[in-house]
Amino acid sequence: MQTLTTLYEKLGGQQAVKQVVDDFYNDVLADDTVNHFFAHTDMEKQRRHQTAFISYALGGPGQYTGRSMEKAHAGLNLQPEHFDAIVKHLSDALAEHSVPPEEIDAVIERVATLKEAVLYK
Repeated sequence: MQTLTTLYEKLGGQQAVKQVVDDFYNDVLADDTVNHFFAHTDMEKQRRHQTAFISYALGGPGQYTGRSMEKAHAGLNLQPEHFDAIVKHLSDALAEHSVPPEEIDAVIERVATLKEAVLYK
C-alpha cells in the first residue's frame, strides 16, 4: 500500500484542491472585508491560478509558474485584517471538505510564511 506523503495527496489531489478553492472564493466574494480586491478580477482565471498555486504549495505535481507573491499583490496595500480574513476563509473551506484539524493547521502554517510577501505592498 502506498504511503501518502504530501498534503496535496492527503487532501485528495487536484479535484479536491479545486473544490476547496471554489468554496474558498465563494466565501471570499461574500466577505465585504476583502471582496473589493477581486472586483475587476477574472474569477475563472483566478480560481485556476489559485488551484495551481495551492496544489504546488502542498507538494502536488508540476511547477508554479505564476508571479511572485510580491508582484501578485503589488499596489493592493493588504493589511493584517485582510490576510487574516483570507486565512479564515481558507481554513473554513478546508474544514468544509472534512480535512482534519491537524492538516488544516499544516496548510495555514504554510500560508503564514507568505504574510510578509503580501502585506503592505
